[in-house]
Amino acid sequence: MWRCLWLSIAAVGCMFVLGCSPPEPIHIGFLGGVSGRVADLGIAGRDGALLAVEERNARGGVAGRQIKLVVEDDLQDPQAAHQAMNRLIAQHVAAVVGPMTSAVAVAVVPQANAAGLTLVAPTVTTNDLTGIDDQFFRVVAPTAGHVGKSAQHHYKNLGLRRIAMAYDLRNKAYAQSWSGDFRKAFQALGGAVIFEESFTSSDSLVFTQLAEKLLASAPDGVVVIANSVDAALLIQKLRQRAPSIAIATSEWAATERLIDLGGRALEGVVVAQYVDRNSPVPTYVRFRAAYQKRFEREPGFAGLAAFDATNVVLDGLQAQQSGQTLKQALLTQREFVGAQSTIRFDDTGDTHRETYLSVIHNGEFQPLPTN
Repeated sequence: MWRCLWLSIAAVGCMFVLGCSPPEPIHIGFLGGVSGRVADLGIAGRDGALLAVEERNARGGVAGRQIKLVVEDDLQDPQAAHQAMNRLIAQHVAAVVGPMTSAVAVAVVPQANAAGLTLVAPTVTTNDLTGIDDQFFRVVAPTAGHVGKSAQHHYKNLGLRRIAMAYDLRNKAYAQSWSGDFRKAFQALGGAVIFEESFTSSDSLVFTQLAEKLLASAPDGVVVIANSVDAALLIQKLRQRAPSIAIATSEWAATERLIDLGGRALEGVVVAQYVDRNSPVPTYVRFRAAYQKRFEREPGFAGLAAFDATNVVLDGLQAQQSGQTLKQALLTQREFVGAQSTIRFDDTGDTHRETYLSVIHNGEFQPLPTN
């Protein structure tokens, strides 16, 4: 009899444990280039997403469920990105934070559309994805919305009139959008882009030859549209040949690695950024301190944008109603709180985000006054 009673109690106990077991976590994907020579953008993005997930889980998750981040490396290569997206789709992730580059976004958005899987990109700015009713959202503005600020600074504040440009076709969708918008804005002011040279990022790229081509046209300024590694290496070669020439980069290069690699050659370089590094906004100050404590480095623009993009996904999942897709939930709410600024989506998932200009001085990004 006692044996039967013990078995009955054990069975009830098992039912109680099973009934009270925690619900399955919600899986969300992260897609970015987290390996290779130019992985700093993807790594910062991954860590920003991870911080957002960890903080949300500490507050109870989403609707009582914990969040699990599934990281896929796209190698910053469209073919590898297709395969990575297939793996995320097969795992039935609720959404994807990413990708981090425009070239990969253009490649994988059709996959996301076919699967009905929402992407929220931290740092994709190509005009090729603007104003389209699809599954693609982003927390930064398309290049057409902000590149004019760089053109105005170079023309009005620095007095430049003749610009040479170099841009990396490895991220063609971004590079062509940025260079095209800059050229249009600079020429409208009265300046001229007198020489343009494209290149494809690789370990075998000879920066000496590229620098010589850019300087042969006798410009008074050079604009570099490239990742942080290639931008730093090219700027070093430019400075060796023309120590006093004005040099600027687009936002893509504005990671911490730019200064680490470029050293003294970066002194005086004007850098466009998606983050106000000295912002006194309390939510940004708190985020920056938390990121530094967790990863022992600065978040930069990529860490901030990925943190924001992940919180947009999590807030959208929290607000999602029965029978509603995540896309519908995001467009219904429209407005989300970012660490530094509010994110407001239009009907097609585009938004506006301020950009900031800085100059590298004594190995640090120093903010330039706003006009």
